[in-house]
Amino acid sequence: MQQKILILGTGGTIAGMADDAAHPGKYRAAQLSVGALAAAIPGIEKAAGGSLDAQQVAQIDSKDMDEVVWLALLQACDKALHDDTVAGIVITHGTDTLEETAWFLHCCLGQLPKPVVLTCAMRPANALMPDGPQNLRDAVAAAAARTATGEPLLTEVVAVTGGGELHSARWVQKVHPHRLMAFSSGEQGAMGWV
Repeated sequence: MQQKILILGTGGTIAGMADDAAHPGKYRAAQLSVGALAAAIPGIEKAAGGSLDAQQVAQIDSKDMDEVVWLALLQACDKALHDDTVAGIVITHGTDTLEETAWFLHCCLGQLPKPVVLTCAMRPANALMPDGPQNLRDAVAAAAARTATGEPLLTEVVAVTGGGELHSARWVQKVHPHRLMAFSSGEQGAMGWV
């Protein structure tokens, strides 16, 4: 049985659209579906090592994240973690509350049998040079990564940020409001790179 990577969408800048692509600082978050985001990335199936499935859990600006969405996301992750057809989970998310969501999932899901990888973007999807497509592709590749014995490489909730850095949910924090490398794990440093 071939397994798939499940992408859960919550909205955020990664799904945002600017009125003018040349001025991406003025945009509306959560305008595109997670399915549309994934479909626009060449080679994402190859990064997944197979098929993809996309499900929209929420469609919000992450500053509006609340307990209702967190619980829906937790339930979707729990269901996917018990689904033998799912090899890993990727969550698209806004940057404002990404570290809070990562920490919540880390605390509630515990030791994971499959990777759960959060990803985001600092620029909207239609910016002249968007960062979301590469971040989403990197997150899918990280969720699909296996050891030499075929076990998942990642076994804890992580956040994937610009430049292919992987950060543990235990340490990641947003440290800049505009830079593409907006996240850091302080002295712990990144746990890996894609």
